[in-house]
Amino acid sequence: TLPFLLTLSRTAGEIIAGWEAQPHSRLYMAFLIIQRGNETFRCGGFLVAENFVLTAAHCNGDKIIVVLGAHNITQQEQSQQVIPVRRPYPHQDYDKEAPRNNDIMLLQLEHKAELNEQVGLILLPPAHQRVKPGTMCSVAGWGRTSALSEVLPDVLREVDLKVLDDQTCLKYPGGAYRNYNSRMMMCVGDPKEHKASFKGDSGGPLVCGKTAQGIVSGGPSNGHPPGVYTRVSTFIPWIQKTMRRLQP
Repeated sequence: TLPFLLTLSRTAGEIIAGWEAQPHSRLYMAFLIIQRGNETFRCGGFLVAENFVLTAAHCNGDKIIVVLGAHNITQQEQSQQVIPVRRPYPHQDYDKEAPRNNDIMLLQLEHKAELNEQVGLILLPPAHQRVKPGTMCSVAGWGRTSALSEVLPDVLREVDLKVLDDQTCLKYPGGAYRNYNSRMMMCVGDPKEHKASFKGDSGGPLVCGKTAQGIVSGGPSNGHPPGVYTRVSTFIPWIQKTMRRLQP
């Protein structure tokens, strides 16, 4: 039973100007319930091995529960698999100052997920692969749908976003991204379109083709694009090494 799903107090990263996802069209999506002190909040994540979920390091907490196979998180759907996290592995060089460097974390699950028609893995890119600017990708999550509203959606929502060149973030007005690091970050979301990931979507994947190329990391508090995503391909050696070390 997950009654506490309904009382999540705050969020970390959300989909603005998106739409409801086709139920179970993203088999890899993970809904994370994170307890940090007295607070409970939500993040996204994605299943990259039967017993590992990838997410953002800023989604770390004292206790994390992963829900796989979910669409409506306020209902006890038959498809849901609720698995506690055995141990979180945030990147050793994670820097929580904005923009967050090395904002990536592996979650080792208490037991393996059962892969089926509602739960599956997503591919990771080859190490150091770059996504061409102009590429359309998509992001999904259970985060807020407006900077003006605290209301959180019950169902998974998604939006298509364009990958931009690094200069767009480096030269962002007001210098919000002056510390943007193109080696480990991606600049995503056309400033001309009011579409973005937002609070509650943190840790979810930016999917280009069938590959998780980015992780929702941060963006302006008003929800205006572009946002900054962790560049997954940079961390492939770290992901592989960490998972190999922990496999029984």
